[in-house]
Amino acid sequence: MAIELKVPVLGESITEATIAKWLKGVGDVVRVDDPVVELETDKVTVTLPAPAAGWLSAQLAPVGATVKVGAVIGELREGGVAVAGGAAGAAAGAAAAKSNGNGGGTQRMATQPPVVTTGTVVTPTPVVTPPAMVAAPAVAGAGTGAVAGAAAATTTRLTPAQRQALREADGASVVTSVVVPVTGGPAVVSVPAAAAAATATATAPAPAPASGVNGERDQVVAMTPLRRRIAERLVEAQKTAAILTTFNEVDMSLVMELRAKHQDDFVKKHGIKLGFMSFFVKACVEALKDWPTVNAEIRGTDVVYKKHYDIGIAVGSGKGLVVPVLRDADRLGFGELEKAIGDFGVRARENKLTLPELSGGTFTISNGGIYGSMLSTPLLNMPQSGILGMHNIVKRAVVVNDQIVIRPMMFLALSYDHRLVDGREAVSFLVGVKNRIEQPERLMFGL
Repeated sequence: MAIELKVPVLGESITEATIAKWLKGVGDVVRVDDPVVELETDKVTVTLPAPAAGWLSAQLAPVGATVKVGAVIGELREGGVAVAGGAAGAAAGAAAAKSNGNGGGTQRMATQPPVVTTGTVVTPTPVVTPPAMVAAPAVAGAGTGAVAGAAAATTTRLTPAQRQALREADGASVVTSVVVPVTGGPAVVSVPAAAAAATATATAPAPAPASGVNGERDQVVAMTPLRRRIAERLVEAQKTAAILTTFNEVDMSLVMELRAKHQDDFVKKHGIKLGFMSFFVKACVEALKDWPTVNAEIRGTDVVYKKHYDIGIAVGSGKGLVVPVLRDADRLGFGELEKAIGDFGVRARENKLTLPELSGGTFTISNGGIYGSMLSTPLLNMPQSGILGMHNIVKRAVVVNDQIVIRPMMFLALSYDHRLVDGREAVSFLVGVKNRIEQPERLMFGL
């Protein structure tokens, strides 16, 4: 029975994904929930698990293809099979794809004789299964159509490079016959010498790049699907919203004193250090309560005012910037905020964030200061109307009570959608954040 592999619902406002990598080849055996294919969106990379046990009979979308939510990208065949590997299935799938006209990088498995291999006993069964082994080069060179002494022949597992070469080679020159001995022993796929030569070529080292401008001065690397999608979204934000940025600076003295004074006790109680981000989350939540348009969004011709405070925290990962969301941040204490933010950072680097964690934010905070940024103009995380940019802390000479003193200062930047947020509201919001950071005791009382 064929089971379709469909692109699942990937989260709010996500309608398509890109095939990043096939984790299983055509003919490979899969168990329930085994990852079969990686899908990349503009927010995260996810794996599609196998809905049933069996084997992968078709790849209907090549790596790099953009597919819509609900699209069929592959097929599984159910059946409890015990096979040595999917290399022969992959080769047979490539041959079938050629003969059936399924080009463009897709692979489909041809229906093979119904055989289940268990040890050295071959028992007929109505379940359709992939072939089990590919003949060693000595058998492959025997020619087309006949494999003498197949039951006694020694078979070997192909390397991944050899398997790829068999997939890409012309179907007619890859698989000429599938021999299933009636007296026992593994199934054997006869591979002609041309295919063996192709696999040998696949294992040879790649030639050095040619000399000249392209070989020595430039390196051309294709953008990853995720990077392309990020680029598209950023350009879309600039074309859609009327983005404007306002700036201010904040004295970090009292926050730093509080951290130094209570750090040891905080670590003992919560098991994590007290950072700066939790102070800014608290300050932003209280300022958003005062200026709700910064927490709103435009939806068509309507304005949606959010009565909840789900704060996105921009986090750098190995594949790009992601923005996991702190749900109901107004209800979280400093310890809960620091634990959640630390967990986001770890799982972002390990690519373990889930799509629900990356959707539905009402406002975003980005801390470029951890990379040494002095000042920036952050781009909106659409459809949100505001994003706060934090920067590095630098000791500077400032005037306090008519005296020149040295204070740890940070520049703040608020980018906002001027279609919805007026300049007065944006500036007042940023001043509200500044005042709460410079008087952190106000955060203790929700002021």
